[in-house]
Amino acid sequence: MKKTSILLALAFVFALMIPSAFAQTGSIKGVVKDDQGKPLTGAVVELTSKENGRKYQLKVDKGGNIFSLGIAAGTYDVKLLKDGQAIWAINGFPVKLDENKLDIDLAKEHQAAQQNMSEQQKQQQAQNEAIAKENVKIKGLNEKLAAAKAAMDSNNPEQAVQVLTEATQVDPNRDILWFKLGDAQRSAAVKATDPAAKKAAFEGSIESYNKAIQLAGNAKPEIIGAAYNNVGEAYAKTGQTDQAIKSYEQAAQVNPPGAGGYYFNEGAVLTNTGKVDDAIKAFDKTIQADPNKAAAYYWKGVNMMGKATLKGNKMEAPEGTAEAFNKYLELEPTGPYADPAKQMLASIGADVQTSFGKAKSSGKKK
Repeated sequence: MKKTSILLALAFVFALMIPSAFAQTGSIKGVVKDDQGKPLTGAVVELTSKENGRKYQLKVDKGGNIFSLGIAAGTYDVKLLKDGQAIWAINGFPVKLDENKLDIDLAKEHQAAQQNMSEQQKQQQAQNEAIAKENVKIKGLNEKLAAAKAAMDSNNPEQAVQVLTEATQVDPNRDILWFKLGDAQRSAAVKATDPAAKKAAFEGSIESYNKAIQLAGNAKPEIIGAAYNNVGEAYAKTGQTDQAIKSYEQAAQVNPPGAGGYYFNEGAVLTNTGKVDDAIKAFDKTIQADPNKAAAYYWKGVNMMGKATLKGNKMEAPEGTAEAFNKYLELEPTGPYADPAKQMLASIGADVQTSFGKAKSSGKKK
């Protein structure tokens, strides 16, 4: 009685274990056909687990059928082998905890592959046509840029404006076209004798430069800086000094390597409008950005002379005036402003210092 109870207990345990052995497996059933739609007898379907590399091989019977129990659930790469050679494959075939259908019809598979290839060829052809069209457009735009340059070289900015306007109509999304159009409009404005035409050309250049700035984004600081600089000039030429100064400041912010030139132009505008203190500050910023820009020292000195006072027969200039002129002479001893700088020094009774180290008398008797 006791022995019978033990056997029944073992049988019960074994019965409980049988389902667990197959609890995480599924079955595969399918039909394999060749290019003619006939059973591909003698072939083997090989499944390789993507999780652990375990392989299963299912032989194709005379009817083209495959069947197997106990395939562990998971994801498999599947190959169809004939005489040991892979003639078809798919990746990522899922095996679930149930019967899984795996039919392979080589005729349909090859047809689908040809359709996919045809679609890829169509896409490639469309891409090639788009590239060819773009190349033709770029060639045409380059020809217009060349024609505009030739017109500018011939002092015919009006013709350049016409050509570049046509270019922006062909492709309105290229910053260089708007920048060059702004240049041509600005040159046409300088050349114009009619005040209304001059103003309209300057305003057109500002609009074109702003479009170039917008299109360039943050990727082209040199173009953006140059555009802001030229906008500043256009505003200055139309008497909009505050806007001009703002533009020069923007140019310096977006393109620090060119800040010396932008601040110098700002100083020039302020000098021309008699804003002496602001001009001195602008030339100080110029010198800070580019310590070797000789003209900045000269014009700083000129503006400081504007603050000089006359005491009796003696001209007294603010501190640093003589240093500014002498720094100019040090950098450009024979430069275009050398003689005026020496004359300014003489007028305030200062010695002329040169880079050769020895002071030279201004020639004024004391």
